[in-house]
Amino acid sequence: MKMRSFWPLLMAGSVGAMGVQADTSDHYQLLVGSYTAGQSQGIYRLQFDSRTGQLDANPLQVIKTDNPSWLTLSKDLTRLFVVNENGPGQKDPVGKVSSYAIDPKTHALSLINQVQSLGNEPTHSSLSQDGRHLLVSNYSVLENPGGTLVVLPVGADGKLAPVVQAGGHQPSRVNPERQKSGHVHSAVPSPDGKYVFANDLGADKVFVYRYDPKANPEMPLTPAEPPFVQLPPGSGPRHLLFSGDGKHAWLTMEMSAQVAVFDYQDGRLTQRQLVNLADGKPQPGKAAAALHASRDGKFLYVSNRGTTNELLVFAIDPAAGTLKELQRRSVDGDHPREFSLDPSEKFVLVANQKSNQIVVIERDAKTGLLGKTVQKLPMDAPSDLKFLVRQ
Repeated sequence: MKMRSFWPLLMAGSVGAMGVQADTSDHYQLLVGSYTAGQSQGIYRLQFDSRTGQLDANPLQVIKTDNPSWLTLSKDLTRLFVVNENGPGQKDPVGKVSSYAIDPKTHALSLINQVQSLGNEPTHSSLSQDGRHLLVSNYSVLENPGGTLVVLPVGADGKLAPVVQAGGHQPSRVNPERQKSGHVHSAVPSPDGKYVFANDLGADKVFVYRYDPKANPEMPLTPAEPPFVQLPPGSGPRHLLFSGDGKHAWLTMEMSAQVAVFDYQDGRLTQRQLVNLADGKPQPGKAAAALHASRDGKFLYVSNRGTTNELLVFAIDPAAGTLKELQRRSVDGDHPREFSLDPSEKFVLVANQKSNQIVVIERDAKTGLLGKTVQKLPMDAPSDLKFLVRQ
């Protein structure tokens, strides 16, 4: 297949889960992605006890691969897709994407294939709702070539085909150091599967694409109308999360340390609220990152890195999707790049990338509040945490 670009104007610049049991209903398996410039070897498969909040320090499996920084599971848990966040100056300078089969009984991983991402530092991936395409965000630290969103077909056997479509965006250049070019940080499908939303940190925009592989299998994404959502200058959008009912969405903006709240309907995001994580105070090294909601839709959790290194807990208005701050809680470490609620939702696990640890914190399901730290497990440069639970 020939690779197709996105719309020429853009190129020119324009959560209900049933646990998959490892041993008993109280034990779950956790996949940990990491950066491998130090001691980490790649992907780790660990066992978690939801009665005690303890991770077993002895891995069930270690997959040696370079910089598997983001992990994407298929809905049926038969496949794992991994971005290898490689780029210039690293041991492997070529950005790649890997596909793994997951054994239905043991949950052991085995490599299916690996392809190039046709960009530097692929930092995120997501599956289209129909499971036919993997959407990969090449962040690209360097201005040239800049970041891109690429589309890879996924075979019925889990095998990844080469990139068939790629596109980039014009930067805002508001921040002269970090926004000289586009930096696609993530792309996620809409709940109905008809649209894809690409969050570009370098452009200060969320780009909206129609997803229609039936119309053109080799070019499944086309710009929607309107083609983007404008965000505050220098805000740096990072990750977008839709509410369980699909009526709202929340977006972390890394550089301004904010969360934008949107109403969602038929491909359109309408901003309703803007929340400052820094609480109106100067905060050097602002770095809002991950966000996840509880299954009951009552609470949203957001990680803020920078110099604060904390998790913020928000109550979600059930009708409007708006947020009310309830708690700020230290992550007991440095650089909480990602985190995850365990399947019982009695604990939150935090991947503290720069302090080389996974921290387990108690959670009260009724109030949403975070309690004491129950474990600090040494782990070199953890970057993503995914429980093996059905989507």
